[in-house]
Amino acid sequence: MTSDQQAKRTMKVRCCIVGGGPAGMMLGYLLGRAGIDVVVLEKHADFFRDFRGDTVHPSTLQVMDELGLIDDFLKLPHQRLQKMDGLFGGTPVRIADLSRLHTKYPFIAFMPQWDFLNFLREAGRRFASLEVMMSTEAIDLIRRGETIAGVRAKTPDGNIDIEADLTIACDGRHSTVRERAGLEIEEIGAPMDVLWFRAGRRPDETENVFARVEPGKMMITFDRGDYWQCAYVIAKGQYEAVKARGLSALLDDVVRMAPMLRSGIAEVKSFDDVKLLTVAINRLARWTQPGLLCIGDAAHAMSPVGGVGVNLAVQDAVATANILADKLQHGCPSEHELDAVRRRREFPVKMTQRMQVVVQNNIISGALQGGGGPLKVPLVVRLITALPWLQGIPARLIALGVRPEHVQSRAAPEF
Repeated sequence: MTSDQQAKRTMKVRCCIVGGGPAGMMLGYLLGRAGIDVVVLEKHADFFRDFRGDTVHPSTLQVMDELGLIDDFLKLPHQRLQKMDGLFGGTPVRIADLSRLHTKYPFIAFMPQWDFLNFLREAGRRFASLEVMMSTEAIDLIRRGETIAGVRAKTPDGNIDIEADLTIACDGRHSTVRERAGLEIEEIGAPMDVLWFRAGRRPDETENVFARVEPGKMMITFDRGDYWQCAYVIAKGQYEAVKARGLSALLDDVVRMAPMLRSGIAEVKSFDDVKLLTVAINRLARWTQPGLLCIGDAAHAMSPVGGVGVNLAVQDAVATANILADKLQHGCPSEHELDAVRRRREFPVKMTQRMQVVVQNNIISGALQGGGGPLKVPLVVRLITALPWLQGIPARLIALGVRPEHVQSRAAPEF
């Protein structure tokens, strides 16, 4: 087959979702469940990545429950977190206590994101109207006048034109679809980046401390069963300076902050084992064009503060299905109807980002700047630690978010 013949391959669907992350796979599942002819494009051959957000919060667990998937989902290997404890300048603090929540699943489940996405793909196989195309990368938009009419995608067998009444961009903070559409992003900013790595964990090692903050340094550790997942926070743009100091200096700092990592840190053999995560907070003012909708990180990148990015993406998907599934039965909704998703989700997004900025500016920035004196625990953190009933407030914001969504889209009859 010649390249010209390959470029002429076409398929037609009601809805094309670009990106197989949490937003894309959840929305694909929901629309397939509703009987909408939908295809999800994932540019990689599998869902395995060096870094994916691995926290499944109570809001997402509630969605899985409403879909009748929760029992099988929680059979997948995972760890559970209820109490978020930390050391702030050596002083023990408690940031949140999820056990105080009046919710069916009062814990955060730590699960590799590829397991979550594979689970949704397997669960969606029973819907004849849903197709997931792996190794398929959207490279351009198809236009008819001012309307987006689908995408051109690259596959191992050549290019394919996927004509769609509605195209939904779920392809992350570096969205190709958003860039091709010319939608402008508003940068809000973040003072830090994150170094992401794992250290070995012995079966007898236990540690309840979630976050450690010292003058000029901050680190988060997650107990992942047979290893520690570590997030070492650095000031924005300081990665090259960290590398210049050398790996040994970095690992010495890590072990000083978290002595339980001493035995397993040898697994970090070079900077190839340390992944730089560039932190950004931004959002679109306009999420739509005729025939196009952006959701998830393609519409609003979140800071890792609170680990809420995955769950905001799932909430977007649920809201999108609630608002658009019935309308998609009859073709592409109008741009005003598509914009109802932004009108529904913009307030939770803005409020969450605002809270992340407050934490960044009042806690993280000060800690990373360091200074000569000892690090003082911020007043609000002292109050939350001293008054246990207050620990339910940050727990609710982290676990459930602002105005959580519930599944309202209908399931089509299965034959």
